[in-house]
Amino acid sequence: QVQLVESGGGLVQPGGSLRLSCAVSGSIFSINHMNWYRQAPGKEREFVAAITSGGSTSYANSVKGRFTISRDNAKNTVYLQMISLKPEDTAVYYCYVATTAGTYWGQGTQVTVSS
Repeated sequence: QVQLVESGGGLVQPGGSLRLSCAVSGSIFSINHMNWYRQAPGKEREFVAAITSGGSTSYANSVKGRFTISRDNAKNTVYLQMISLKPEDTAVYYCYVATTAGTYWGQGTQVTVSS
């Protein structure tokens, strides 16, 4: 069984920073893509960032230059460093991984940007 445990969410003022983590455990032979998505109240879940097994990254236009995705393959963990946070970044953030055993979602972590 594969588990994804997210951490690092919280309340931050506009302009502040947060770092999200998502640790993957269980019967994993190989992790391919590791992604972050977010869902704001009343909105659909949207793509935020992705990183391949080779380290190639991609970002939603709304977060380019402010968010950085990275991964530690030895720890099966993906990170999302967020700076210059805006109120519109408020959402539940979910990690998603694609492995040889299937695809999996984390439980979500709340990020609230407010003064």
